[in-house]
Amino acid sequence: MLRIVFWTTIIFGGSIFGYYLDYLIFESIYQNIIFHVVSLLIGVFLLYLVMKISKNTYRTLAKYGRKGKLKKMQTNVLVKQGIYKYMRHPMHLGTFFSLLGLAFLIGSPSFILIIVPVEIIIMLIMIKFVEEPYSIRKFGDEYLEYKKQVPWFCFKMKCLKKLFENVPKNYVE
Repeated sequence: MLRIVFWTTIIFGGSIFGYYLDYLIFESIYQNIIFHVVSLLIGVFLLYLVMKISKNTYRTLAKYGRKGKLKKMQTNVLVKQGIYKYMRHPMHLGTFFSLLGLAFLIGSPSFILIIVPVEIIIMLIMIKFVEEPYSIRKFGDEYLEYKKQVPWFCFKMKCLKKLFENVPKNYVE
């Protein structure tokens, strides 16, 4: 329930505040049809990438992160295979792209340039102070060792290729 409130606030609050700032700061750009067409195309492309990242990270977690009977989306094994071999938080990277994609999709310069960076900083703080401590409690020393070896995010070409590489749909149930 908390996630729904969080995402609703980020998306709708960011959109409304972005439109308000657009009216104050970017009125001439905001009324430019070429900007909106280009922005829409960029937004659609970014959201396509988000869907690919989500599918691949979900399948990797489903394949390697579960032993025994668990509810969908739950893990009890630390995943260090696939993209998780190169970065600890690929799903969050997809979330950052989704925020940016939505901002481009609605065509709000303020949302793109001001609100999304602030939201990403808030999410990075949440990763640092909520997600990372939770993972340490859940997986203990194994996660601490993993944390030493693997960065939060990796933008090297081999990492990005792995991020978008198709993961087969062969779940371990």
